[in-house]
Amino acid sequence: MKNSSKRIILGMSGGVDSSVCAYLLKKQGYEVIGLFMQNWDTYLNNDIKGHVNDDYKQCNAQRDFNDAKLVADKLNIKIYRTEFIDEYWNKVFKYLLKEYQSGRTPNPDILCNKYIKFDEFIKYVKKHFNCDQIAMGHYANAKKINNQYFLTKAKDQDKDQTYFLCWLTQKQLQHTIFPIGHLPKNKVREIAHKQNLINWNKKDSTGICFIGERKFKDFLNNYFPIKQGDVVDIVNKQIIGKHDGVTFFTYGQNKGLGLGGSKEKYFVCSKDIKKNILYVCDQKHKDKFLNSTNAEIINFNWINSVPKNHNVNIRFRHRQKLIKGKFIIKNNKVLITYKKTLSVTPGQFAVFYQNSKCLGGGIINKQW
Repeated sequence: MKNSSKRIILGMSGGVDSSVCAYLLKKQGYEVIGLFMQNWDTYLNNDIKGHVNDDYKQCNAQRDFNDAKLVADKLNIKIYRTEFIDEYWNKVFKYLLKEYQSGRTPNPDILCNKYIKFDEFIKYVKKHFNCDQIAMGHYANAKKINNQYFLTKAKDQDKDQTYFLCWLTQKQLQHTIFPIGHLPKNKVREIAHKQNLINWNKKDSTGICFIGERKFKDFLNNYFPIKQGDVVDIVNKQIIGKHDGVTFFTYGQNKGLGLGGSKEKYFVCSKDIKKNILYVCDQKHKDKFLNSTNAEIINFNWINSVPKNHNVNIRFRHRQKLIKGKFIIKNNKVLITYKKTLSVTPGQFAVFYQNSKCLGGGIINKQW
């Protein structure tokens, strides 16, 4: 294929966001080529338990590709298909399993963005399309200022996805356009409706990146065996129930604990992996055992140089309200202090912001 500075390869998922990206980019004069990627295979990956419905008996990826193809045909653009099933398993899913096994709660979507959507995808595009520029339907913005690329929040704060993009690098941002970062979601659907795109009201995908929505305990049971152990009240050290494996529970969880006969509402506050004990606390002790004001962050990715101003806004979960905090760097670890916050979870990510800029993020190693 001929090289073209106006050619752009768009990740098309079959959803409304990437479809509107295709329309907008074409309108802006780009030669748009769609590329659909399949990164998960239900049968190859033994994904049998945990499905919300019987859709898994059909091929979800094929259905999504069909939607993407209908949009591409409507807009008169070419679309191709590829898969990174092995790469996703090795670079994302193995990590997820290892983290759960060690008692932590990982965020696979952040790894998926770093290693698949903005790495394997870009490498594939360079090799097969002789083109450096890609576009993705994320709600975010990449801005070039003085030869540096900055990741900034989307106009639609409720849909902003910069949390999931916190591990991107300058090189990855350099190659990427986010065509809908300046639009609210309702406007995106409105554009799709006006252009009569088949998926204008298609439900947004939920759950794990490329895997989808699952009953999570049952889903993990595909890969981890049931291992019964005690549920212990951390305050009085009394056994109050049984669990099927500490791997299946996360810090702060208060549903699905199998303590239905209890009058108290309980929360997971600690896990002993070796002894297979799940510790819980009741509502009145929640603040004592689930609150923290400090955390140690490892593997922090600074998208730009470390700012001189160490006052930051921190997000511990996607769509969580920003929390004021301060950081210092010590022995390659980022130590943060912040106002008292519930359920800051080891394995999850702390992502830093200053105004609209996402500075980067890292893995919560421990909190106190």
